[in-house]
Amino acid sequence: MKYNFYAGPAILPKEAIDNSIEAIKNFAGTGLSLLEISHRSKEFDAAMLDAQATVKRLLNVPDGYEVLFLGGGASTQFLMVAYNFLEKKAAYLDTGAWASKAIKEAKLFGEVAVVASSKDKNYSYIPKGFSIPDDADYLHITTNNTIYGTEILEDFDVNIPLIADMSSDFMSRPVDVSKYDMIYAGAQKNVGPAGTSVIIIKKDALGKVSRTLPTMMNYQTHIDKGSMFNTPPVYAVYTVLQTLKWLEKQGGVEGIEKVNIEKADLLYGEIERNKLFVPTVEPGSRSRMNVCFVMNENYKDLDKEFLDFATSKDIMGIKGHRSVGGFRASIYNALPKSSIEYLIGVMQEFEKKH
Repeated sequence: MKYNFYAGPAILPKEAIDNSIEAIKNFAGTGLSLLEISHRSKEFDAAMLDAQATVKRLLNVPDGYEVLFLGGGASTQFLMVAYNFLEKKAAYLDTGAWASKAIKEAKLFGEVAVVASSKDKNYSYIPKGFSIPDDADYLHITTNNTIYGTEILEDFDVNIPLIADMSSDFMSRPVDVSKYDMIYAGAQKNVGPAGTSVIIIKKDALGKVSRTLPTMMNYQTHIDKGSMFNTPPVYAVYTVLQTLKWLEKQGGVEGIEKVNIEKADLLYGEIERNKLFVPTVEPGSRSRMNVCFVMNENYKDLDKEFLDFATSKDIMGIKGHRSVGGFRASIYNALPKSSIEYLIGVMQEFEKKH
């Protein structure tokens, strides 16, 4: 058995994978593969509508919002957000690599005010107490920072439109959608395979910029056509649907949040206890999705040895990003608690060796 701690594309529920495999063979009883059936067919249209409705149900999305499934990942949304919302000035919170990339794209369309940054300490904390310019068109935040292992676990109260990249913690906890004008997430971090992004967008937030928008870059295009303006990534959308159906069986986002808290507490507790390891993120800013840790200063020379040891024990994807080094355990929704317990056992076994 392999224990999958990859940061993305990430672990998915076996049930979602199995159902998607069956759909590749015979989709909705059509005798055709999901990979070859028309996206205009009534069978796939039903799947798309089901996926959109399931997102709304799980997050209690209020009236006035639409759910879209668009091709590409969050990196495309960095561009589309600025294209559709930035008229003169936008505010961005810089909490990591993906936030920085979003800032870079936004600067192509207008002034960007970086309200705060944690770059000074290698993004090891979430900034607090910053001020937001009242004249900004919106505030953009990245709720979970996959590379550095920090997470925003509250819904900000702000006086301007709020837009959030929730790629790597989407559907891991309840969210008050009414506080956001837009939420977007690349599916491959926590809810599906690579190839689609899930977007929750407030309809009356659109149409505020004076520039002419290219057809494909205009969110209104995709709202008007129910995510079917062009051929959507049918397989990715269907697998997201299967993953969300599995999530409903776990008690929804409320149920999975309890599990995620328990898993994260277990692993952080072991990192704090084990003399070989130290966490890289300050308490209060630590991610429940991506747990980053390094060797204690006195044991730096054991870095490669532990990685090799963990790999020999069938632990996959635990090497830290080069920006942080050390190790990163991505513990998304579909990772069972038993995998955390197994990893802890391996860490303790390695500790006894040294």
